[in-house]
Amino acid sequence: MYRHILVPLDGSHLAESVLPVVRNLARKINARVTLIHIIEEDAPENIHGDHHIKTDKEACQYLEQVAGQLRTVGIDTQTHVHTTCVADLAESIVEHATEFDHDLIVLCTHGEEGWKDRMVGSIAQQVIGMGRLPVLLLQPQGEDETPPPEKIFQKFLLALDGKEDHEAGVEKSIELAAALKAGLHLLTVVETFSSLRGSEAAMGMLLPAATTAMLDIAEEDAKDRLLEKAEYLQKKGFPVSLDVHRGDPVQWIIKDANSHQCDLIVLGTHGKSGMKAFWAGSSAPKIPELTRIPLLLIPVHHS
Repeated sequence: MYRHILVPLDGSHLAESVLPVVRNLARKINARVTLIHIIEEDAPENIHGDHHIKTDKEACQYLEQVAGQLRTVGIDTQTHVHTTCVADLAESIVEHATEFDHDLIVLCTHGEEGWKDRMVGSIAQQVIGMGRLPVLLLQPQGEDETPPPEKIFQKFLLALDGKEDHEAGVEKSIELAAALKAGLHLLTVVETFSSLRGSEAAMGMLLPAATTAMLDIAEEDAKDRLLEKAEYLQKKGFPVSLDVHRGDPVQWIIKDANSHQCDLIVLGTHGKSGMKAFWAGSSAPKIPELTRIPLLLIPVHHS
């Protein structure tokens, strides 16, 4: 797994900002790379302030130029231009990922405003929702911000919520961690009475004592579960740390990622509805607005 990386490029400097990470990740895990450009229906003249590539010839020349930079450092790199104009870029990305047998898609969040445009209800989220492949989401960054191959993604934060389908999905990130010889930080966040939302908040108002007791039990269960998971991973040779917190999951994900110096956050998601409802109503889409740490989003399916 994680041996063939798909990188959609639109010709903008923002999209290209993922390339240093792609290069160093591919070198570290000996992965192949396919660069793809999809001709878009009614494409604008400019995208993110750059010229938008709209012809087959221009796209081929552009991708070959970028591919040459990866090939010079020994990365097996292919290019592909989808010449038929499409209206749905996300669907086309997923179709090509399946066609070329990829196991990881790398996308740029296109900055703070771009996250709202391209994640919540658009490109990246749709790719997660329609596909079965992990998506690595990166904030725009410069060459000088990219760690060298030997230091890329050295500590993963695995956000676990106790749901079997989410944890099965996150388990797939272990293969990448093993290839990178990365450490793991396991995190579970149990709601407090005041942080409950929706129907759970309503139930808490009706039955406050019972709800508080249930949350206390959930915290103890989470500790036991994480200790068991940590022991399992330590036996596999991973350096492991763990935390169980009470409160808002998004806030604790950010705090723990920073305090434990994690350079990759791993989340299991059901895609469209799942990203909005991740961890029972928390706001996982807010994470990229609060941190520049890359996210690995792994599609999971209801048990």
